[in-house]
Amino acid sequence: MPIIDLSAMIETTDRSPVDRTVIKYFDHAAGAEQVQNMVGVPASLMRDGEGWAVEAVEYLSTHGSTHVDAPYHYNSTIQGKPAQTIDELPLNWFFNDGVVLDVRNKDDGDPVTVDDAQAALAKSGHTLKPLDIVLVQCGADQYYGQPDYMMHGTGVTAEATHWLYDQGVRVMGIDAWGWDRPLHLQAAEALEKNEPGIFWAAHQADLAYSQIERLMNLDQLPPTGFKVACFPLKIKGASGAPARVVAIVED
Repeated sequence: MPIIDLSAMIETTDRSPVDRTVIKYFDHAAGAEQVQNMVGVPASLMRDGEGWAVEAVEYLSTHGSTHVDAPYHYNSTIQGKPAQTIDELPLNWFFNDGVVLDVRNKDDGDPVTVDDAQAALAKSGHTLKPLDIVLVQCGADQYYGQPDYMMHGTGVTAEATHWLYDQGVRVMGIDAWGWDRPLHLQAAEALEKNEPGIFWAAHQADLAYSQIERLMNLDQLPPTGFKVACFPLKIKGASGAPARVVAIVED
């Protein structure tokens, strides 16, 4: 069955504190030196005089590149209980049937409402069931890596997030920087109105669910008829983790 990669590259970047990743590379010559220092075997006793190649991830944001958010990312408590960290979430959330909700007709900053989600679902021909993985396609992945990437995307309303959760969905993703509408738009409205509940409204919807953010290549998927595997790295006590998200398309 075809496997479609829905993940962005993990690479050195310093776009923002949330995105920052620093990877240091040690080539085969450096590896040969490490071998000699560790166990005394010189490069002359290794094939082509080369040792191992290794990399050191000196700084890795758990929310850089394509990643899965845990409820603890949103708040310390969810529905009156301590919020779950990424290592505490059930694995059966992260391998299930998927559906693409195509909302590319919407402008940047015009968030997906309940009506939008229902209309896109009906168009997909998919019947939603508990633990389905819902992927929102707004087309913002075309800007990935560009300075204004985080300013693109529709985002999803808190009401639509609640509706998906009420259908039994526990993992929902988007091909944009974040699940809510672009950060600068949320911030401007929250500051202008001086009201809580505007900034990060869908994140802080008091729901124990996971988001996948910064998805790629949703345009390569059919609307339905595929499975999503999105297992996050098992990082103790973390609010999220990078994931190699793939879709397995039925023949």
